[in-house]
Formats: sequence, structure tokens, C-alpha cells
Amino acid sequence: MLALGLTAAEAKTFRWASASDIPTWDIHSQNNALANGIHAAVYEALFYYNSRNFALEPLLATGYKQVSPTQVRVTLRQGVKFHDGADFDADDAVYSLERAMAKTSNFGVYTQGIDKVTKVDSHTIDITTKGPNPVLLRQLTELRMMDRGWAEKNNSLEPKDIKTKDENFAHRNANGTGPFMLKSWEQDVRLVLARNPNWWGKMEGNVTEIVYTPIKAEATRVAALLSGEVDMILDPSPADLPRLRSTQGLKVVDGAENRTIFLGMDQFRDELPGSNVKGKNPLKDVRVRKALYQAIDINTIARVTMRGLAQPTGTLIAPQVNGWTKKADQRWPYDVDAAKKLLAEAGYPDGFEVDFACPNNRYINDEEICQAVTAMWARVGVKAKLRTLPLVTYFPMIQRYEASIYMLGWGVPTFDALYSLQSLVRSVGAQGDGNYNVGRYSNPQMDALVERVKKEVDQKTRNELIEQALLLSHQDVSHIPLHNQVIPWAMKTSVELVHRADNRIDMRLVKVN
Repeated sequence: MLALGLTAAEAKTFRWASASDIPTWDIHSQNNALANGIHAAVYEALFYYNSRNFALEPLLATGYKQVSPTQVRVTLRQGVKFHDGADFDADDAVYSLERAMAKTSNFGVYTQGIDKVTKVDSHTIDITTKGPNPVLLRQLTELRMMDRGWAEKNNSLEPKDIKTKDENFAHRNANGTGPFMLKSWEQDVRLVLARNPNWWGKMEGNVTEIVYTPIKAEATRVAALLSGEVDMILDPSPADLPRLRSTQGLKVVDGAENRTIFLGMDQFRDELPGSNVKGKNPLKDVRVRKALYQAIDINTIARVTMRGLAQPTGTLIAPQVNGWTKKADQRWPYDVDAAKKLLAEAGYPDGFEVDFACPNNRYINDEEICQAVTAMWARVGVKAKLRTLPLVTYFPMIQRYEASIYMLGWGVPTFDALYSLQSLVRSVGAQGDGNYNVGRYSNPQMDALVERVKKEVDQKTRNELIEQALLLSHQDVSHIPLHNQVIPWAMKTSVELVHRADNRIDMRLVKVN
């Protein structure tokens, strides 16, 4: 049976691929960009971004009113049903936001500042914040709605804990309000979504089925596109782009992503596992961190490894993100002699050995970047023992603080610097503070700045505070920024879609002609 009474000619399947699979279907378990994008086709949030201009728009909400500086009243869309036929109402909205605030949720960075959520009537809720919150609505774009009754019935009231192997029903099953429904998911093999015939919204695209295939090997991914097995690949290899651009029947759509790739360093442990330095941690010394930074020839990585698909950066946020300034975006210069001198001053004239972990299927050429960095560090005597892991095991590993130096790419769903500052440089704490500060960098001055950014409603003052925080991160070498990704999407010329800076496909807009 074809959905929506469409004829065989009208029913369109959209087949696409990228390097890795999503880690879970539990929408509050793991804050992973690929998963968040795919989940958005099945589960909806109260507000979402317009894919063409990134204006904030109501989705399952119909509007909001600022009742007081710390109280926002949200009205909910009526007549919306979950895929199993249950009605969406205020009980579900309250439950979903509270679920995102649970201990096992990895979405605390989106609930930061929320004190409590209360039901006003069947289609109205109040969100009370701990202080004024200038980015609350932006945070709500990533907090998707789950049916309370379904979660209760299926033993999924709490989000799956990503640090353990325990599973709940919501890990492999889904019941949202979105335009597509989960038909099947075989992890690391194939994911199939089918059009929701009872969706409340208006579909611009013509797709009735979506088939997603994770294909780890770059050559295999490109071959799948060239042979027509898939209609689109999200992450073609930079080396293959010239061929894809010149192949008849294919096209490449490029755009800068709001994602910054950087290296983090363990600044917490007193001794690094696997290092030949005993009794102390070299990465706690700012001179060592700066030496590692200055030993990296970022322009060569951009030109050779990334083949131009990178904008070298000196800060932790991309230019599309509110709070970015040219002043904050300055790199420590590439200088091998300066790096050697700093290492000698810190007491490591011959360098040292250190563990270095990287993903091998998450960011553009992630493994190759880490191999290049390893070779550059070797020139100053630092012997990085590189280990690369697939996304599925890599992220839980770094979240358990098991890497001495690690690679991370940070996109900004809220398009505001607080999201990055709070996750990456704020000391580890509750409600999303330092949730990806897995090097456990900590500076009381930084914490004070981030706390002020959370509540400051005057835009000019707030942006000045953000700049101060970014400059402090640079001085402290809290991280080693590398570049902002430029993302090419390769597809058949018959595919029409909208390229988004968050590397997310809005399935409502996809047309297969």
C-alpha cells in the first residue's frame, strides 16, 4: 500500500548516505548532530529554524509570551497527533522538557537556565527560568517532544544513559509527531523512514520514503553515488570532489558549516595514562599547550589534507555564530622554534609521549587531520600515540574522560556562542555546564563570564562578555582550534534540497524529480 493514496509514479524514495550511523533513537540521550538532524524528521520541537533563512519559527508551539523576565508562556498547536494516534498536549510538553533535564540526558546544555515547566491548561505551558534567559527559544529548537503515555507504557520514562550499555524501548523505537515515521532501523546497516499520512503540517517536498545507509569508507560512499545506488552523500571526500563536480547527472552544493574542529587536552589528571612523564601532567602547563598549538601548520592542513574545505580559525566558534569577532579569531602563529623553546622552558627539552584519540568517521578527513598533526608534533619531540575510533565508541569514551588529547567538532544549533562556551570551557557542573569539556579545563574567571552571558539581556554587553571569554580561552590555550568545516553535499541533479549551515537535511523540503 502506498502512503497518502499516491500512485507508484508519485511515490518517491530518497536514498542518502554518510559516514556514520546515529547512536540511538532516544531523543534526549545523546547530543549528536547527525542524530539530531535525523530525529527532527520524526520528532518535532516547540520551535525550529526556517531552513532558508534560519529565522526562528513556532513548530509544535503556535506562539509565546514573556510574562515576566523569568517566565515564558508557550501556547501549543492543537489537533496534533503522535504516530500511534495519541494526542499531543501540555502533559507531553511538560514531560519532554523534564525528560531532557534528567540526569541521564545529554541535553542539559539546551535546558540550562530552566527552573521548572508547568502546565497552565491542556494546550499551554509555562517555562520558569532561574534568571533572564536571552536564548531560551533557541535552546527549545533541539528539545523534541515525546508522548508521556508511550514512554510510560514502554518503560522509557528516563533517557538512555550513553555511558552504559543499558537500553530502553525508546533506543530502538520511535513515536513522534513529525512528517516521517520510523519504519525500521538496523544499526550501522540501514534506516528507513516512511511518510506520516496524518502529519498536521504542509509538505513542500515529494518524498514518501527515506532510506539512510551509513557507509564508513569514503571510496564506497562515492561509488554508491556514481552507480546510482544512493541519491545523495552528505560527506564526499575532498579528493573526490573534482570528479563529482564534472560527472554528468551529478552536482555538488557547498556551504560553510557553523562547526569548528579543535583539539582538547586533559588538564585535570595528575598523571596521564600511557605517558612517559610520571608523577605529573604536562598538559596542565600552559606553555606545553601553547607549544602543541604553535607546532601545528594549519595552512598546510587546510590546503593539503582538507583541499580547501576548511577555514583556519583561532577561536571556538564560526563566523555565523552570534558573538564571533575578528579580534577573538586570531591564532597563535605556527612557529616550530617557538614551540621547542616553550617545551624546554616547561622542562621537556626532548618532548614526551602522550595518548591522542580521534574519530575516524565523524568529521571531514578527521583521521587524516590527526595523522598530519601527529607528524607535526613529532618535529618538536612530542610523540603522540594516535588511536582512531568510530563515532559510536569514540564519544562515550571521551565522555568517560579516557583521552589525554582528543579531537572534537562543535556545531552550534542555537547559533549563539553561549552554547559553545557553556559546553566547552565552563567547569563541569550541572545542567549542561561543561558537558563536553572532556579535558576538564577550569578557570574561575571563565566560569564567572559564562554565568553572566547566560543571563545578560543587553545584546551589546552580552557580546562584549562573549568576546572576553573567547580571548581568555585563547590566552589559556583551553583548546587548540583548527578550522571551521566547509561542507559539500554531492547528489544527483534530480534532487532538490536546501543546504543548511548545521549540515542537516530538512526532509520536508526534499524533492526527487
